[in-house]
Amino acid sequence: MDAHEPPVPMPDEEPSLDLDDQFCFTLYAASRAVTAAYRPLLESVGLTYPQYLVMLVLWQRERATVKELITALHLDYGTATPLIKRLESHGLVERTRRADDERVVEVVLTGEGADMRRRIMTVPPSIGKAMGFSPEEYEAAQLLLRRLRANLERGAAGHDAGGVPQLG
Repeated sequence: MDAHEPPVPMPDEEPSLDLDDQFCFTLYAASRAVTAAYRPLLESVGLTYPQYLVMLVLWQRERATVKELITALHLDYGTATPLIKRLESHGLVERTRRADDERVVEVVLTGEGADMRRRIMTVPPSIGKAMGFSPEEYEAAQLLLRRLRANLERGAAGHDAGGVPQLG
C-alpha cells in the first residue's frame, strides 16, 4: 500500500478522522487546484470558471434552455440565473422567451460569444499539461469521477452499514 493511501477500515475498526485520510477533502482540494489552474487562463478572456462552463455547453449546442443548462452543469436556478445574466451583460449570450411557451427561456450565443470559442482553444491543452496525466490516466480519472457522481446522485454512497467501501 502506498504511504499516501488511507487505509480501508475493517468492519470492527473505527474509521480515521485524519484530514488527509478523507476522500472528500482530497476531492475538494483537487477541485480547488484545478479551478485555480483555470483562473489565469480564463481571466485573459474575461471569464470566470462557472461562466466558462456555461459557454462550453453553448459552444457545443449553440443554444440551450435555462433548464437544459442547469441539468448539464448540475446547478440550481439561483446559481445559473446570475451567471447567465452576467454573460448577457458582457454581450456573449442573449436570453429570449420561446414564442410557443413563454415560460421557457432560451440562451443563445451572440456573434461575440461564438467568436470567443477560437480564443479559448488553448485552455484545455494548457490544463491537460498542468495536470501531468498521461492520456490513459486522464481517461481513468474521468471514468472514476463520472462513476462517483452517478453513484452519489443515485443515492448509492457506496458504503454498507459498517462503513466499509463497497468496490465494484
